[in-house]
Amino acid sequence: MINNISILKNITILYAEDEESLREITLNILKGFTKKQYVAEDGKEGLELFKKNEDEIDLIITDVNMPHMNGLEMIKHIKEINPNIPIIVATAFSNTEYLLEAINIGVDKYVLKPIDMKKLLQTMSQSLLYHELKDLYIDKLTHLPNRNRLKKDLEDTQEDLMALINIDKFSTINDLFGENNGDKILSEFSDNLKEHFNKHEYKIYRIEADKFAVVSRDKKRDIQEFKNLCKEFADDVQKRTIIIDDNEIDLAITIGIAKGDGNIAYKYTQRVITYARNKFEQVMIYDDSFNIQESFEENIKWVKKIKNGLANGNFKGFYQPIVNNNTKEIYKYEALIRFIEDDGEVIAPFKFLDIAKKAKLYPNIIRVMLKEALLLIKNKNKRVAVNISFEDIASSETRRFIYEELKNESEYTNSLEFEILESEEISDMNIVKEFIKDVKNLGCHVGVDDFGAGYSNFNMLTNLDIDFVKIDSSLIKEIDHAKNQEIIVNTISNFSKEFGFATVAEFVSSKEIYEKVKSLNIDYSQGYYFGKPMSFDEV
Repeated sequence: MINNISILKNITILYAEDEESLREITLNILKGFTKKQYVAEDGKEGLELFKKNEDEIDLIITDVNMPHMNGLEMIKHIKEINPNIPIIVATAFSNTEYLLEAINIGVDKYVLKPIDMKKLLQTMSQSLLYHELKDLYIDKLTHLPNRNRLKKDLEDTQEDLMALINIDKFSTINDLFGENNGDKILSEFSDNLKEHFNKHEYKIYRIEADKFAVVSRDKKRDIQEFKNLCKEFADDVQKRTIIIDDNEIDLAITIGIAKGDGNIAYKYTQRVITYARNKFEQVMIYDDSFNIQESFEENIKWVKKIKNGLANGNFKGFYQPIVNNNTKEIYKYEALIRFIEDDGEVIAPFKFLDIAKKAKLYPNIIRVMLKEALLLIKNKNKRVAVNISFEDIASSETRRFIYEELKNESEYTNSLEFEILESEEISDMNIVKEFIKDVKNLGCHVGVDDFGAGYSNFNMLTNLDIDFVKIDSSLIKEIDHAKNQEIIVNTISNFSKEFGFATVAEFVSSKEIYEKVKSLNIDYSQGYYFGKPMSFDEV
């Protein structure tokens, strides 16, 4: 009785044997137990068949002594392509030296000639079961050890020096070029990792889609030396363009490094890589002084406060005046969110806005802001602008709320403006165009905020049916003495005039800045020179 024989019925095998009569007899039996068979008369033919049908082949059975290329040479080449493919050797030789060589190049099992078919089938099923278990620890795309293997390896060590490597914005690359090309990029990236680190005796793992780990096998290695090696790799990635089907793809990576007890080192690399990205650092070593744990605790505290604040009315609109540069009279207000503590302390959005976005609570805040803006319009007859991000616009639920609110307050919408945040990447311009059309039909005006901060291009402005452009503070705050900024702002102003857009300068904090932007024909100014954000009662 052959155990586990059912495992063979769905597999495809590659069988290489130069002796015709043996090949035919064995093949006829294998046809009765396996789904599909590729047959080669020598190692060269077997290698070519594997290259063409690698994705199909589950197991290889091969003779050793064959013309053109022997079985061991064929195995060496195949293992370079896929080191995890199960291979069984059929041979008339049984000396220890040969068996050791076969084991060294990755042969799983062997059967002696003349072949006992019952023994061969049993060996095939055992080999497949072994590899099925082994696959739990191997990433199928890159053939690197996976997250399971890393966690198991880290359990067995007292101290590890390791790096976590993350490909920046890889999901965007998948969206642009497709997942098949994304897989090709990951494969090439893993090859580059192996080329760079293996020669220095590091072990490499693929632990998630776009995350890789590198662990030092030398526990005495200096952490600064390791950082330098990681920095060399990061710089090389930025210089090296990956070519996929004639497409040039540039990558950037972030690397977090930590040393300590295995699981601690892993945890710290995960923490420091996020910290590094926030600090715009390419490579960073974990340090207790970063107070990352305190940061986590602060985040947890704020998530709870945001949820409670949304339920209890702690979020309120504050309003900063925007003045006409010619008359210095207030034309409108920008609505800005604030969190009001129970003791009356006013908390600025930099403390909670990013956390709200990451905790998926931000859509609730834009709803509060819209209601607060409409409240000022209705009760104090003021014109009010509200910031809106692409993420808000892309959410069908948020759009639906906005449209319903505008319809309910239709008599006030002609005093409401939306400022689309240009500093955030807009990945679907059609959705933005549709939103602008919809809110304009409901009576609102629309502009682009933060122009010049992020993904700015003048072509985008001409493709959107907007009423005004707000120039980002980074271009305004030193414009009274920075000639380059003056030239850029002057270009934006002239361009806007040509296309009929009004212009607003942010961060006008002094008389000198005000006079400069006025001289450049900017229509409106916003900043502390004219007034700080104020509460509803103060307006």
